[in-house]
Amino acid sequence: MRTLGVEEEYLLVGGGGEPVAVSRMVLDSGEGRGADGITLEGELQEQQVEISTPVATTLDEMATYLRAARRRAQEAAQCAGADIVALGSSPLPGTPVLSPGERYERIRELVAATAREQLTCGAHVHVGVADDAEGVHVLDRIRPWLPVLVALGANSPFWQGEHTGYASYRSLVFRRWPSAGPTAPFGTPEAYHRTVRALVGTGALLDTGMVYFDARLSARYPTVEVRVCDVTLEVEHAVALAGLVRALVETAAQQTGPPADTRIELLRIMGWRAARSGLTGDLISPRDLRPAPAAAVVEELLAHVDDALGPDRDRVRGGVADLLAGRDGARRQLTWWDGSGDLAEVVRRAHAVTMA
Repeated sequence: MRTLGVEEEYLLVGGGGEPVAVSRMVLDSGEGRGADGITLEGELQEQQVEISTPVATTLDEMATYLRAARRRAQEAAQCAGADIVALGSSPLPGTPVLSPGERYERIRELVAATAREQLTCGAHVHVGVADDAEGVHVLDRIRPWLPVLVALGANSPFWQGEHTGYASYRSLVFRRWPSAGPTAPFGTPEAYHRTVRALVGTGALLDTGMVYFDARLSARYPTVEVRVCDVTLEVEHAVALAGLVRALVETAAQQTGPPADTRIELLRIMGWRAARSGLTGDLISPRDLRPAPAAAVVEELLAHVDDALGPDRDRVRGGVADLLAGRDGARRQLTWWDGSGDLAEVVRRAHAVTMA
């Protein structure tokens, strides 16, 4: 099985559920790589932190790492009088506070309001590849399936105290970055790196770290990095999605024919549709580019990767079935809100699930 790694971003919230700008205090308590190999780091805004797991080969390992990472982040947050919560956006209003540092300041100067307004939390899944050639081969073939992952991971229906009408509003906010979104097929590693150099050369990006493609070659690891999902409420759902991404990468690596020629314009619509209704409405099928019920399109993805799921099949299918049954983050947040009318209660309940 290919190696796996996951990065998760968490909101830091106060006792009333509001975002609090205490990441420097949190990191004073727990920054860096621990003896367990889990890394705790800062992010763009002071109201969030990020964890990175060690490399895993089994989903059991990944589940253990993610639970340990959430505990470590929570313990550090408590030292600053805060809690962590695995939500793609904050239900309660808050003014983002940029983290200190020259690079972050340069980003703010470059992209202005886009940086000031970004307070979103995603999950990035890294899957090992042999080299850049295999990585580009994979990137070119997973493109049409990434919107299905957006729907499965949707966990951000609220923004600045309002119900947005979207299941993953984070997806729309994140696409304000100049390099974010889907890509055309690259064909070769040379073409991929030439494109990245050209993007940086425009001056619209500071460096390759600001290449925010939906999926990209990692600049630090020999991996393909899939970046489309909101951070998920439940560890087990994060594990199932990681296993699904790994199977998608393996399936793509084994494909010998040309990649689908789906145009970027269609990929953007497919991503928007997934962000809009998540698992409650139609998604656009990568097979015929027509709308179909979300469950049917998710089943298309599961069938597409079935051979590559191997020993992960039951766990991945079980996690996906749980999401389809209404336990995805977006619908659970809305259910809690409908029941209480209190966004602070939504955050409190989300924190409890984050740490379960």
